[in-house]
Amino acid sequence: MVWAALGLIAATLARFAIADAASRMMIGTALAVAAFAIVALFLAMVGFARGEGWFARLATPTLFGLLLLWLWEMLVIGFAVPFVLLPPPSAIARAFGTHLGLLAQDFAQTYLHAVIAGYALGCGTGFLVALAIDRSPFLKRGLLPMGNLISAMPIVGIAPIMVMWFGFEWPSKAAVVVVMTFFPMLVNTTAGLAEVGAIERDLMQSYAARYGATLVKLRLPAALPHIFTALKLNSTLALIGAVVAEFFGTPILGMGFRISTEAAKMNLDLVWATITVAALAGSLSFGALAVLERAVTFWHPSFRGSS
Repeated sequence: MVWAALGLIAATLARFAIADAASRMMIGTALAVAAFAIVALFLAMVGFARGEGWFARLATPTLFGLLLLWLWEMLVIGFAVPFVLLPPPSAIARAFGTHLGLLAQDFAQTYLHAVIAGYALGCGTGFLVALAIDRSPFLKRGLLPMGNLISAMPIVGIAPIMVMWFGFEWPSKAAVVVVMTFFPMLVNTTAGLAEVGAIERDLMQSYAARYGATLVKLRLPAALPHIFTALKLNSTLALIGAVVAEFFGTPILGMGFRISTEAAKMNLDLVWATITVAALAGSLSFGALAVLERAVTFWHPSFRGSS
């Protein structure tokens, strides 16, 4: 960070030396505003980091993100980084606003169709298979190694096969998402169901509780933290799988299609705008699941002492 700041100052001073009077005034004003902004942001971050409550926890990463965007903009402009290597955030924002309709169509094709359908099928199937494995030791010995084998398959090898099986539309991408999300849910749910201790099991047996009652009232609630861990992990894996699968065959819409085609055309601002949409979608999905987890598993020790 220090060396980057020194390099930025040197590049700015070099431009300042060869600029005319009007340009010098503009550069000086820009540097003064930038210095004031970075000092204000730093002080605000320090103040919020020492604060308590949800607003302080939200404000600190927000201000830090704004500071990083400012540094990105200044470094790219100060060092005259070629546009094809790394566009500044201002250019990405302009591309985002200019192609908002196209980005919305790509989002609908990738996320609303492929990701949601594949995520629901993969997580749901993994959960049901975990229940079957918990009930049958034979299935546990047979299916868990198979699940491990499936999870080790590379996505770049699965995606072309799914495109051949299910066509170029979104079902082939949803199939890739199912494969990627199935095993994390299976493993985490199986581990969560085994989390209950012997004392709790003996207590349920003393009440003459059947398997179904023990599962619903004791074992599934104890497994919820593991299940939500799989849900949050799969929320990002599903998006990655759908985007990568679109590299191997898709209609003229989709975030993966947009990234590959616009990168070939050197439209890096639109590529980064698409990446921004994907990152926001994944982050919001993860955050929504984290909020739901906190509401459902408020009794868990990890949440008990937090504000």
